[in-house]
Amino acid sequence: MTILLADLHAFLDNLKAPLSLVALRVKYYRFLLESVFRATLHVPISQLKIVVGTDHQLTPAYNMDNYRLCATITEHDAKKAGAEVVKQVGNPLLSGLLYPGLQALDEQYLGVDFQFGGVDQRKIFTLAEQYLPKLGYAKRAHLMNRMVPGLAGGKMSSSDPNSKIDFLDPPNVVRKKIKLAFCEEGNIEENGLLSFVEAVLIPVGELRKEFISRGMKSQVDGSDLILPKYVGGGGVGGGGDGAVFTIERDEKYGGPVHYTSYAQLEEEFAAKKVHPGDLKKAVADAIIELLEPVQREFEANEEWKDVAAKAYLSETAKKEEGKKKKVYVPPPPGVVPKGKGAKRDESAAAAAVPAVVEGASLTPEQGTTASAPGQTPIGGLPQSTLGEEAVDAVKHDVDLEID
Repeated sequence: MTILLADLHAFLDNLKAPLSLVALRVKYYRFLLESVFRATLHVPISQLKIVVGTDHQLTPAYNMDNYRLCATITEHDAKKAGAEVVKQVGNPLLSGLLYPGLQALDEQYLGVDFQFGGVDQRKIFTLAEQYLPKLGYAKRAHLMNRMVPGLAGGKMSSSDPNSKIDFLDPPNVVRKKIKLAFCEEGNIEENGLLSFVEAVLIPVGELRKEFISRGMKSQVDGSDLILPKYVGGGGVGGGGDGAVFTIERDEKYGGPVHYTSYAQLEEEFAAKKVHPGDLKKAVADAIIELLEPVQREFEANEEWKDVAAKAYLSETAKKEEGKKKKVYVPPPPGVVPKGKGAKRDESAAAAAVPAVVEGASLTPEQGTTASAPGQTPIGGLPQSTLGEEAVDAVKHDVDLEID
């Protein structure tokens, strides 16, 4: 199986990030994917081939085929193909039109038999089937899975941290996000928690059952595999009676409930036999259990931690640094304060510096006076008080407080 880390695609998608930052995120996802396959899924990573897009997308042959494709695909078809994948804006960049064609060409240059993606990729798959044969290349098969709704209902969004669970979210953050998730009693439409059980938790449990039946071992330490706790109680003997998902409840509320299929769980939730609070706790516990081995590997890998800090965590620091620092300046004597800060110490206002007028001319000869061109001096002021801080405040349009 080949996994494509599409760095060039990420850059072309409305230029969300510069190539230098994309390169760091490629390294991050390589670490992450290998850890997930090895530590959580126990899939032998020796059978995986992880490829970076620019390794083949910058070759002369690929670029010539891209030009050939551009001479074949209409603007209408390119725009239509990327409608659900490429960021849609009022004045789109040409890069968004190149995106679908490059994804189609990747099938040929990666030498794959089929391409797998979400249903939002279907129009790009259609374009590939239509245009690759026109370049003399074979038409590939395409497999799709449906999109899992976000925790708030609707589409999952990277811009809304509460709509998704990140692989490195600590347990307390996972529980907080799940607690805030949309999960109306009896409502099975756009229910991100139920969808996650169906699309992730149950398939992972079933895969683990298959690996155990085949005598496969842990890809981390070679030990015997055991079932996740959410599969019929988990452990060596979990999953009894064919259970695929378990909701643990206190005995006074009926005790644990074992479900043998997702359909059974959905039916009971729709009938209000499953309380949203019980489902939320079960899903949170299951996610935390699956994420724990990945997070353990992350904490033990200094290189991965360094890449993560540079690729993602540094963004938070940049936002903090970019915030404009506001400093309170009391009003000049005789001016009645209004709005925010109106109740500040009046003694501070009495000793305050008179208002600084942008464009004021300050010279040693002027002594205690600051004047704007064409204006009357605005008040006596000891020159030593004005100094560089006041001038800088005028230049950068910020308030200044002088002790």
